[in-house]
Amino acid sequence: MMTIRTTAAALALALMGTGAFSQATGDLGLVVERADGALLVVDQSDRASIGRIEGLGDLSHASLVYSPDQRFAYVFGRDGGLTKVDILEQKVVNRVIQGGNSIGGAISDDGRFVAVSNYEPGGVKIFDADTLDLLHDIPAESKTVGLVDIPGTRFVFSLWDKGETWIVDLSEAEPEITKIEGTGTNPYDALVTGDGRTYIAGLFGEDHLTAFDLWQDNPEAQAILDGYSAGREGLPVYKMPHLEGWALAGGEFVLPAVGQHEVLWVDAKTFEQTGKTETHGQPIFAMARPDGRQVWVNFAHPLNDTIQVIDTVTKEIIHEFKPGPGVLHMEFTPRGREVWMSVRDADKIMVYDTQTFEKLREIDARSPSGIFFTARAHKLGL
Repeated sequence: MMTIRTTAAALALALMGTGAFSQATGDLGLVVERADGALLVVDQSDRASIGRIEGLGDLSHASLVYSPDQRFAYVFGRDGGLTKVDILEQKVVNRVIQGGNSIGGAISDDGRFVAVSNYEPGGVKIFDADTLDLLHDIPAESKTVGLVDIPGTRFVFSLWDKGETWIVDLSEAEPEITKIEGTGTNPYDALVTGDGRTYIAGLFGEDHLTAFDLWQDNPEAQAILDGYSAGREGLPVYKMPHLEGWALAGGEFVLPAVGQHEVLWVDAKTFEQTGKTETHGQPIFAMARPDGRQVWVNFAHPLNDTIQVIDTVTKEIIHEFKPGPGVLHMEFTPRGREVWMSVRDADKIMVYDTQTFEKLREIDARSPSGIFFTARAHKLGL
């Protein structure tokens, strides 16, 4: 009698014989190698690189999203390239140059549409996820930032030059666009909560952030943390913080403060500030461990060799260490047991235990930056 294990093994061999793949995608991830225009394919359980995908152009500020089945990644390059890669076959499937300077994108909740946000020529373009055919070109006469997906086959983004936030609904044949004024001066990035309800835009030109309740029929801009740096001199901003590297922990947002050496704590329901934690430098990413018990923070140049870990109950720093020069990005394994971080100037990916802070592994990588595990396929706004 065949056991479940031997039956599965036989099925895997049969699939391999037909050219299909037996390896599951849920344990995999991609790391951007920014200097070489390549992606490193990594395996979480083995803590190892298992392949490299090359030929993706300028990845100096690259991000990516996954198809619902986790097999395909859509990579948004700084050269305006949109590249579809197969993570199992480890190859480029299709690539189009859709703009002059792309800074991010998103995939719709049904997996049919990929949206790309552009600095040059501005606006947002919508592509067919299967073919990368251009379906809709949405001009905005502005750089667009903070592009995220929300339920209902919709995307939300903000306009740097106009201080507006737009919602694009693709549930029908033609896009329906809702334009919301009053976002503020020079929104530079945004985040959306996991339930798709709250969208928060960070502002470079004003001393507050702006929130929107997307569950309302007619969302309105609401200023939050007004004057959070009042009375203090703003420090030089060497690198803008990433609001997509925000934290939601224990009912509070943890947000990096522009031009300050601190993170801000905000009640997720009332938007009232509940505290602040002084940090080693200007935060870039403030990321919550999946259980919300810790927030890990990295920093802008020239203090980007350091990581601080904050306890979300006490709001105090409980651990500080220096993985190496140029810590650019962090990614937690889905249940938060480990954190992987790219240490660009050491050409390493370093893996740490989040309970003991022990280093578990170093993986060679060429100028690594963004780390993206396939679990992102099932989360809004990522």
